[in-house]
Amino acid sequence: MPKVKVARKSVSLDMTAMCDMAFLLLTFFMLTTKFKPAEALVVDIPPSVSQLPIPEKNLMLISVRSDGAVFFGVDDQNTRQSMLKGMADKYKVTFSPTETHEFMLMESFGVPVQQLKGLLDVGTNERNRVKQDGIPADSLNNQLSDWIYLARIANPKIRIAIKGDKQSNYETVKGIIATLQEQNINRFNLVTSAKNVLR
Repeated sequence: MPKVKVARKSVSLDMTAMCDMAFLLLTFFMLTTKFKPAEALVVDIPPSVSQLPIPEKNLMLISVRSDGAVFFGVDDQNTRQSMLKGMADKYKVTFSPTETHEFMLMESFGVPVQQLKGLLDVGTNERNRVKQDGIPADSLNNQLSDWIYLARIANPKIRIAIKGDKQSNYETVKGIIATLQEQNINRFNLVTSAKNVLR
């Protein structure tokens, strides 16, 4: 008996659902992505062999520029709002709702609280071009200590990291550590770049 040959038919797949899913995923990722804002301060950090990463959430970052200017930033907007209210009450400076909103969107800053209104009045794109002389952190006028205290009150889970330029003065970093220890803070991270260990 001869074999019956079955006619081969080309397989057709409907790719409509696959294309729809691909575009839905692409749209989802484009809409939910949080872009990293431009940094107010670019710091050339020293290398180290430490492998411990700094936390991504609940982070307070104290940055030191090469000339010793101190910058301060917190990642949570509600914490920023609470800090600004506390500093406004303490230093008798009033901020409008617009200025408060601008401060909530600002990643970090480096001016005394008395000059903060002027910085907030500048547009977001021009703010990084404004020369910021740093937050006072000396023994006579230690506004950095007040910012740290208010951030910890607003967010008790906050972790602290110090990011110092490798050309910055050691005395400035030493002063920041002393400010932290005055508030019984003995655990903090030092931000460094990765360095390979030679064996």
